[in-house]
Amino acid sequence: MKKFIAALAAATLAGCGADIASTAATAAALKKQEIEQGKKTQDQAQQKIGQAVEQMQQSTQRGANSAEN
Repeated sequence: MKKFIAALAAATLAGCGADIASTAATAAALKKQEIEQGKKTQDQAQQKIGQAVEQMQQSTQRGANSAEN
């Protein structure tokens, strides 16, 4: 009977370990998705900033050209 209880306890604890590993893997996958989305958002922001800087430079250049004429 003691062996049965010990085996049952071991099986239960092993099951908990599998649940914890599964939960950790799921959390890691979600974190990876968050990081990838953050990188995409950062890339989009950098593109918008680059476009804004380019527009400002073009505007400044047009102003300088107008002042010369």
